[in-house]
Amino acid sequence: MSREVGAHVRPDGVHAEDVLRQIFDASPSAMILVGGDGVIRRANVQAGRLFGYEDGSLVGRSVESLVPERFRPGHANQRAMYFRDPIVRAMGEGRDLFGLRRDGSEVPIEIGLNPIRTAAGLEVLAAIIDITPRKRSEDMLRASLREKEALLREIHHRVKNNMQVVSSLLNLQTDNVADERYRGLFEECQTRVRTMALIHEKLYSSGNLASLDAVDYTRELLQMLTRSYQPVRTDVRLLLEAEPVTLDLHVAIPFGLILHELVTNVMKHAFLGRSGGTLKVELRALPDDRLRLVVADDGPGLPADFDTATARSLGFRMVRGFVRQLDGELTVSRGPGARFAVECGRGAARASTSTEPHQTPPE
Repeated sequence: MSREVGAHVRPDGVHAEDVLRQIFDASPSAMILVGGDGVIRRANVQAGRLFGYEDGSLVGRSVESLVPERFRPGHANQRAMYFRDPIVRAMGEGRDLFGLRRDGSEVPIEIGLNPIRTAAGLEVLAAIIDITPRKRSEDMLRASLREKEALLREIHHRVKNNMQVVSSLLNLQTDNVADERYRGLFEECQTRVRTMALIHEKLYSSGNLASLDAVDYTRELLQMLTRSYQPVRTDVRLLLEAEPVTLDLHVAIPFGLILHELVTNVMKHAFLGRSGGTLKVELRALPDDRLRLVVADDGPGLPADFDTATARSLGFRMVRGFVRQLDGELTVSRGPGARFAVECGRGAARASTSTEPHQTPPE
């Protein structure tokens, strides 16, 4: 990979070395030629300007004089290792590099190394670029992102608080409703609001404002629904079987409301007049960025004339609407018990990096 530099004369009589020297000095990048002993053999005009040695005194200095003090220990050893195995490469890939100016200030840089065979032996040509403008732009971008993240976090926090206020108002109104049927409607509206509020609470408290841990959210939502359902059914066994899955923000609320309606339906009908039973929720990541949600019970099953496509209850109208919104499909299995399965469309969910499934009760 190294090149031999010698004194050659072109057909027009111009020495090749003179041409190379002019190219070297005219380069827009700072360039220095370093020997195996670490001494700078040659430096172009840009190198002098970059490091503050416009008087040409850069030549003859140790290359370590251009390295900040905190990076000097071990630099000579790294240089010796490079000379033992010289290849064309970028220096310090994946790290922030800094050069030391004559006045003691530091400058962020990128360095490309190129081994060259000369009459004096192996030398290394280092091309150095000042990346101060780029670093400044990156810092501004990071600051802007932090500001936007803080704003989004505050938005989620305020939305959650506003939904909690709405939930409290519904709760106060429920206390003034004597008719049990209407009380139930108010309570269902209240839990729907709390279902959405929980999503914003999770996003506010997480490190990722763009996606939601579906397993953690499902577990907490099941706990909330079973606690809020009256009368509280302590004899119902809850089982959550889930693989690690994250939900995009635009999917989280429809997903949460679908889960809310299906679980509420089970709690209202599957165990009516029965002493106990099992409510099972499954969450699976499917190929092609799809998601399967299953809500099943071991109750008496669905009525013979039940049809999800024509069911007129608000809950099933919501489920049908949200399934369409997610470009998904709802399937219902009858007996034993009832099983509702929802598969979301492409892009609705993505499996997290962990693939280890787990089975836990949500309580």
